[in-house]
Amino acid sequence: MAIEVITREDLNEFRTLLLSDLNIMLNSKQPQHKKWLKSIEVRKLLNISSGTLQNLRVNGTITYTKIGGILFYSNSDLEKLLESNKVEASPNLFNPKWLVR
Repeated sequence: MAIEVITREDLNEFRTLLLSDLNIMLNSKQPQHKKWLKSIEVRKLLNISSGTLQNLRVNGTITYTKIGGILFYSNSDLEKLLESNKVEASPNLFNPKWLVR
């Protein structure tokens, strides 16, 4: 059985390599979006109550899939819904003339 001695320099080199590898892994990872969201996740995402989410389902504004007793919402459908209801800002609403003296 051979005995190996580990020096401070070895530990520092290991630490540097480890930190470098971790940094590469964290920076290269693309944010992953879940394909399907549960009701609680949709409520948090849209900042709405469970009653509002139910109204959106009932009136057909938001699509969903029910499996067993769990409701799932497609993330891409939610993004399409938000995009289709986007209201463009009007530059004429704010007229800074009153600021000028």
